[in-house]
Amino acid sequence: MSGSPRAYDVAILGAGVMGASLAYWLTRLQPGVSVLLIDQDFGFRRASSSLSASSIRQQFSCPVNVQLSSFGISFLRQAGELLATNGHTLDFGLHEGGYLYLAQEHQEDALRRLYEIQRGQGADLGFLDKAALRARFPWLHSEDLAVGCLGLSGEGWFDGPALHQAFLAKAVSQGAHRMQAKVVGLSGPRASNGDLLRCDTVIVEGPSSDSVTAGVVVNAAGPWSATLARLAGLSIPIAARRRTVFVISTPQVVSNCPLVIDPSGFWIRPEGNFFLTGTTPAEDKDDLPLVPAFEELDESQWARLAHRIPALEAMRIERAWAGYYEMNLFDHNALVGPHPQLPGFYCITGFSGHGMQHAAGAGLGLAEWILHGEPRSLDLRPLSVERWVKKAPLNEANVIG
Repeated sequence: MSGSPRAYDVAILGAGVMGASLAYWLTRLQPGVSVLLIDQDFGFRRASSSLSASSIRQQFSCPVNVQLSSFGISFLRQAGELLATNGHTLDFGLHEGGYLYLAQEHQEDALRRLYEIQRGQGADLGFLDKAALRARFPWLHSEDLAVGCLGLSGEGWFDGPALHQAFLAKAVSQGAHRMQAKVVGLSGPRASNGDLLRCDTVIVEGPSSDSVTAGVVVNAAGPWSATLARLAGLSIPIAARRRTVFVISTPQVVSNCPLVIDPSGFWIRPEGNFFLTGTTPAEDKDDLPLVPAFEELDESQWARLAHRIPALEAMRIERAWAGYYEMNLFDHNALVGPHPQLPGFYCITGFSGHGMQHAAGAGLGLAEWILHGEPRSLDLRPLSVERWVKKAPLNEANVIG
């Protein structure tokens, strides 16, 4: 940070994938804008961006999320060139293997309604009956299923940590600054009406405590966003919810496997010669330590996996890791945009498990909001912080894990 300015146009608090994407778009859309990324750990050892299972889907219940995913897949297909530095094209390992949502008879109508919403937003999906499921995926036990919804294109998985680092490197190459420090205070002068506080001073604790000023301050702190908001006297409904990802192997071949969402609650997808899997914990508490909860893959869960995919009867747990969802407990959707009670204070947080895939679009939309007073390329206003203040939820039904 030595030799860097102490006053910025935008200070982004959190340099995970959301903060990095925002910094990339700000410095791309308006070269010369002064942007500072502040994070406690640029090694990102506990960051959700480093611990994500990194998948992308079009199958959401809210149109704005389908639109973000549509932008996200288009961006990923070009990201190797768009985020290249020093002329070196990058490879993010994008594999469009699709998502397969499975439904039993009592769930069929709900899945069909979601399919119609998603198709209405342009998603490329197939609605499969039991016979079609059996023909397309012979390794899948389908006797207790009614239908499935399969992403035919635009869904799959990729190298999320590499995408995050590429956003960060490209933003820095375009002029963004970085500061490794802990934010311990936010302050600013009162507005003329005496009701609203303009937050423009960030007090940091690093090698030596100091402060920086910015015309715009952005809360991009992921699972720690609520703690950061409290420094500004605000409350937002974001909690750190631990999710364990298991890496498993099996000696049997499961060919042409998409990311499967089972009615019992687990998800599973291929990862090279292995599989990744996880489920929603029975007891879901805030701020649990980031250590794998091996009890989540107990005998009953093992039996559910083997019931749906019999080839997994001989599976073996190779390893596991844990990361946080920045869970929006209000409606499981992101909070993006200016805070109506604090001019100059913006949020880009609360993605509830679908942040990595939406980072490109959310970063662009918020950058436009900051620079132009409104999002232009993508209408992110349904995700505005105002809905939380007004207690008007926009519920997302398709949250995985």
